Amino acid sequence: MYKVLGKRILDILIASALFLVFSPIFLLIWVILMVNNKGYAFYFQDRPGLNGEIFRIIKFKTMKDAFDREGKPLSDALRITKVGAIIRKTSFDELPQLLNVLRGDMSMVGPRPLLVDYLLLYDESQSKRHDVKPGITGWAQINGRNSINWERKFELDTWYVNNFNLFLDIKILILTFFNVIQGKGVSQQGHVTVGPFVGNQALKT
Repeated sequence: MYKVLGKRILDILIASALFLVFSPIFLLIWVILMVNNKGYAFYFQDRPGLNGEIFRIIKFKTMKDAFDREGKPLSDALRITKVGAIIRKTSFDELPQLLNVLRGDMSMVGPRPLLVDYLLLYDESQSKRHDVKPGITGWAQINGRNSINWERKFELDTWYVNNFNLFLDIKILILTFFNVIQGKGVSQQGHVTVGPFVGNQALKT
């Protein structure tokens, strides 16, 4: 019952409540970024959701648009702004994703939606992360977030897909709250956020 209907009801209730509670902070960040980014406060990107279907994720824009001579984006370390770094550290850059939850693209809890380019790199086990809706937070987020390697991240995501229930989701939400306060797992060693996934050959690095 929870997997069919209860999870969606919980998503709507929690996302609505959080959006109301954090609306003053949401508006404040919007104003700051509109000024800092010269009129651009939000960042939109296609991500794979349930069953691999593509949706547009919404985030606060914490990086500037900067490219190398070949037209490829520069590293996160070179693109992230000073204001953006602060917003990321508090995880407030994820606030707009509450709108994705209300729209039904995402859940409050589930595997984080990764890049569309990664779809072709997954093996059968890794692809199971798309058997549920992606989440704002998840089992991997409370067990290391960006500080763990890709192999561990996929193990945790797959475990969640096979075992999620109401009590596990509530536990994840509570632990997420404390992790955000403590700033745990925001970045991976050597990266501002997390290094790119390049396929199974890089999992053990």
